[in-house]
Amino acid sequence: MLNCYRTLTFRQLVITMLVGIFFLGGDAFAQKKERKRKKKNKTALVEEKAPIPAPLKVTSVEGITEYVLGNGLRVLLFPDPSKQTATVNITYLVGSRHEGYGETGMAHLLEHMVFKGSTKHLDIPKELSDHGARPNGTTWLDRTNYFETFAATEENLRWALDLESDRMVNSFIKKEELDKEFSVVRNEFESGENNPESVLSERIIATAYLWHNYGNSTIGSREDIERVPIDNLQAFYRKYYQPDNAVLLVAGKFDEAKTLKMINEEYFGGIPRPTRKLQPTYTVEPTQDGERSVTLRRVGDVQSIGAAYHICASSHPDYAALDLLQVILTSEPAGTLYKALIDSKKASYQYAYSFTNKDPTFLYFGAGVLKDKDLEDVKKTMLSTLDAVPTMEISKEDVERAKNDILKNFGITFQSSDRIGLQLSEYIGAGDWRLAFLYRDAVTKTTLDDVKRVAKFYFKPSNRTIGVFIPEEKPDRVIIPATPDVDALVKDYKGKALIAQGEAFDPSPANIESRTKRGQEASGIEFALLPKSTRGNSVRANITLRIGDEQSLQNKSTVAGYTASMLNKGTKTMSRQQLKDTLDKLKAQVNIGGGGNSVSASIETTKDNLPKVLEIVTDILKNPTFDAEEFEKLRQENLAGIESQKSDPQGLAFNAFQRTMNPYPKSDIRYVATIDEQLENNKAIKVEDAKKFYKDFYGASAATVSVVGDFDEATVRKIISNNFGSWKSPIPFKRIQAVFQDIAPTANAIKTPDKANALFLAGQNLQLQDTDPDYPGLVLGNYMLGGGFLSSRLAVRIRQKEGISYGVGSNLSGSPMDKSGSFMTYAIYAPENAEKLEKAFYEEITKVVNEGFTAEELKAAKAGWLQSRSVSRSQDNELSGRLNNYLYLDRTLQFDADFEKKVEAITVEQVNAAMKKFIDPKKITIVKAGDFDKKVAAPGTTAPGGVSGSGKN
Repeated sequence: MLNCYRTLTFRQLVITMLVGIFFLGGDAFAQKKERKRKKKNKTALVEEKAPIPAPLKVTSVEGITEYVLGNGLRVLLFPDPSKQTATVNITYLVGSRHEGYGETGMAHLLEHMVFKGSTKHLDIPKELSDHGARPNGTTWLDRTNYFETFAATEENLRWALDLESDRMVNSFIKKEELDKEFSVVRNEFESGENNPESVLSERIIATAYLWHNYGNSTIGSREDIERVPIDNLQAFYRKYYQPDNAVLLVAGKFDEAKTLKMINEEYFGGIPRPTRKLQPTYTVEPTQDGERSVTLRRVGDVQSIGAAYHICASSHPDYAALDLLQVILTSEPAGTLYKALIDSKKASYQYAYSFTNKDPTFLYFGAGVLKDKDLEDVKKTMLSTLDAVPTMEISKEDVERAKNDILKNFGITFQSSDRIGLQLSEYIGAGDWRLAFLYRDAVTKTTLDDVKRVAKFYFKPSNRTIGVFIPEEKPDRVIIPATPDVDALVKDYKGKALIAQGEAFDPSPANIESRTKRGQEASGIEFALLPKSTRGNSVRANITLRIGDEQSLQNKSTVAGYTASMLNKGTKTMSRQQLKDTLDKLKAQVNIGGGGNSVSASIETTKDNLPKVLEIVTDILKNPTFDAEEFEKLRQENLAGIESQKSDPQGLAFNAFQRTMNPYPKSDIRYVATIDEQLENNKAIKVEDAKKFYKDFYGASAATVSVVGDFDEATVRKIISNNFGSWKSPIPFKRIQAVFQDIAPTANAIKTPDKANALFLAGQNLQLQDTDPDYPGLVLGNYMLGGGFLSSRLAVRIRQKEGISYGVGSNLSGSPMDKSGSFMTYAIYAPENAEKLEKAFYEEITKVVNEGFTAEELKAAKAGWLQSRSVSRSQDNELSGRLNNYLYLDRTLQFDADFEKKVEAITVEQVNAAMKKFIDPKKITIVKAGDFDKKVAAPGTTAPGGVSGSGKN
């Protein structure tokens, strides 16, 4: 899931299972104002009944057509019949850049409040769940957007358009809801404060910008969040949430003409154009006149260093060249900075990024350094490398390699209409959606001389923020170019030819089954092939090798992971860099991973390139070289990741919970090692161990292959047979049984000083299989308790009503082969709210067990859950993964169809009985981690510690 706001660090720990979305509420302010206006001005009433002007077509580029309505709303329509989903995304041209003094975080806080309800949509989280949508809202520097991806039906589309049109001008921004929500936002703020590297990047950027609001983090100041007056927030909403300040995009499967008519005549066209005039932001950051520095001191386990340079706006011609230079410097393993920091073993990881911003932005470089390394030496190496950029040797090959990398990722994104729809919000915020295509074209046209020129122009110490102030007798300053006239840039732009369109594919289990071809080679490898026409001729594939057994894999957990991670680091025919270059040229995304008793490869590419990509993946799987230097780099990266968990509440809590619920012997492949044991194991392993493990275990006797998308079936079957048909596994694979373990309930509180956010985990093991009669009822019961959107019982109580947690929910699982399952709940929260959280949790669990759910809740849950299953099968990557796993389980999609029929037929009495039978509050184990000794700071005070130096705090 997406975070609610965009953070500025590259390696921030993303707790994907914790990050939900937002909101609910009610206030009649907008209604009262409208009634008064109608009474006072009969002319206005006449005007409202006047015919709505027809939309005007603005332009069409590569399948996306822009229209403008009479009230100023810009509408982008991007039909894609190959998708069985549709996405509605509305982008408002307001972000943290537009906030005034004392208003930091207001755009983001308003994003939360807009989910609190509107005149026609009183319970938005419930509606989102009921429609099986994949929704979110995000706030960034230049824009705010809201989107929903859902099964492509006219009813769903109408609902989404009605939702977005109503909350555009009729949202309730209510004081009592704000009083609860600001603590949720503060909780979100504090979760980011747990990561020192994230905070360091915020401090560096705040120091780099003296006046421009890009120096403020989007989530804002804690003090502003707590003090924002409701009148100010309402005024902010009425000013910016208007049709002339928004861009509506519909992407996926829909009727273009019919949808445009609906948008104009039924949902958006009747919203009046506001009379207020929006004042463009006009602050220009002055030229930096010397290197600046900031120092951060707080608890942590991995040292970090960062450096930021001011650069041009993303619409400027220099931006593409700077992006290419960024790749040349930091790509793995050929990047200049990568070689200086990683090959030398001085740092564990390095990275760089810049953002698609409307105004002149920044280019950020960062690195992580283990505690036992010399940070000053790393700083010296980083700065000397960056100082040498203006004169460094750059070849045409370097530029072409960087182009392939950027254009590959761009192409993959633009093969999916739902991904395009969301990505365009960034370019809309930067000035116009067509900037996306102009950026791609600029990357293509950028020359070696362009890259060398920007290297000389921008990479100067006086333009950098990193460590200490250094006076200069003759300052060498950079004047950032003005933002181009975007209207002039895009005025006559037509784009390139449309990419291939896909078929209208029915994601029902019956249709999937009717078109899927399955088979098995003599060696044992099984395959499932589902050919279909796709947008851009895209294709997804999964290859899974299953190896060893419980006895042979004893004491091999660490080496199994290292062996899988080393596969793509070089083969007998290609180096690591050659592998990357070749895959980039083939526009292929290949991910290799694994551990324990399985190894997997996921592939995303195109029809023409699939045969070559499969040959490369075969080479990776069958001919790895296990280079000693690459092995040491991997070790350093792993050590840094493990070290970062030693004081992190999330890492410590998850580790302790898993160890408690899965108490296997230390020699067992399923054993969960402590953080210290992980460090010891990673330090002790040798490259020879990985070579031996590969030789002893790897083969395709128990492998499965699935392919979904546009491909030639005969060619793929031949490759599978030739490449894997005779690759025997040295040790036969034998499934490791999932064993139910009845764990006595315990409570464990882990103290993590100086961490603003805490994590709560609670659950129990279940003697449960997904074929059991009670399983459908438990699935829906968990969905209503905490597995759906924020209309779940836990979310309504803990987040919506009491504002304790930003992310709260529950998970339930049952093994497909054994009587072994689990139930788990989670929440992130301020440590001082621990008692309040646990009380609410136990009350809600007990209420579900004793009183159960209502028939109305069940009806809504069924509709939302079933639609979400259809959405899942519409995603080719998820469908390929499902087919691959079902080969191993000896299942077909008929299992899904049968299971969904059981869900449709289940009664509320059966659901309640299943929950009462399996969920026992007295058997629940709790693990929590946080700074539970921390005192609550009064509003307006500052806790001890934090930042020293010249940075804004």
